[in-house]
Amino acid sequence: MATLFAPLFEIPAPLLQLTNLADARIGAEVLECSDEFFAEAKRMLQFDAPIFVEDKFDDHGKWMDGWETRRKRHVGYDWAIIRLGVAGKIQAVDIDTTFFTGNYPASASVEACYAPEGDLSQVEWHSLLSNSVLGSSQHHLFDVSSEYTFTHVRLNIFPDGGVARFRVYGTVAMQHTNSEENVDLLALENGGRVIAYSDAHFGHPRNLINPGRGINMGDGWETKRRRAPGFDWCILALGQAGQIDKLEVDTAHFKGNYPAQVSIQATYIEDATDPQLIPQSMFWPYLLEAQDMQMDHIHLFMNEILQHEKISHLRINMIPDGGISRIRAWGKTKKE
Repeated sequence: MATLFAPLFEIPAPLLQLTNLADARIGAEVLECSDEFFAEAKRMLQFDAPIFVEDKFDDHGKWMDGWETRRKRHVGYDWAIIRLGVAGKIQAVDIDTTFFTGNYPASASVEACYAPEGDLSQVEWHSLLSNSVLGSSQHHLFDVSSEYTFTHVRLNIFPDGGVARFRVYGTVAMQHTNSEENVDLLALENGGRVIAYSDAHFGHPRNLINPGRGINMGDGWETKRRRAPGFDWCILALGQAGQIDKLEVDTAHFKGNYPAQVSIQATYIEDATDPQLIPQSMFWPYLLEAQDMQMDHIHLFMNEILQHEKISHLRINMIPDGGISRIRAWGKTKKE
């Protein structure tokens, strides 16, 4: 049974700092769809790239790694409503038809709405993407221009067919507002994001702020083996500025490749542009001086944290290289 894997797709650089709000790993789910006869709609929200298994069939026909509807024999079109994993402002969508060749939709459109309580009965749907032509077995990236925050999107395909993966790239809207509660200020669901990094050969640093513990070694930040002086680093922005009183560095699944040490620098900057932060970050004061790491272990730091009144950005230094699964920065938000 031959299996084909999707060719490596290079996400454009501007999208790398955005979050896929429709990622099943952060809680996105298909609430309803018009039809999913050949393949379940929930498959198009998977993080992994689609595959094609040549001789795999099920009771409905050819098994496809994505959402596929039956051939439409009446007027209309197919659609799927997706609750985003976290609310956010949408800047781009990717409608990926990889491995859908004779069965991709002719075109598609995307709408979105804001319904934090989940009641869609009387919401106003906003058009994010007008009906746009799709092609065979390829990524279709479309820029979106909207200042609104959305919780749900509706993908419409005309008239029917299959979509391998559907990505909704944007920035997370801060969900936490209680300044007296201790929360992970760095968490994806609280608005944390990646600004820059030295290397991401085996795993992207955006995995550091995902919910839960890493599921395997690929679900973390891992750099190539360093063959030159120095160490690897990444810069992360908190979802909201605050005072940090507990740090967690998790090396889950990293055993022969965990870093020897990790240190964390921190600063508070208002309205800084991202390119400015890279050279500036070298001189930020330490929040956590270099600490020895262990394999496959959750490292908790409280007494070791150096005091800062207010923090908006962190620089994680991985000495000299290796892999980290998750970083947590617990504290209280500070608006003043």
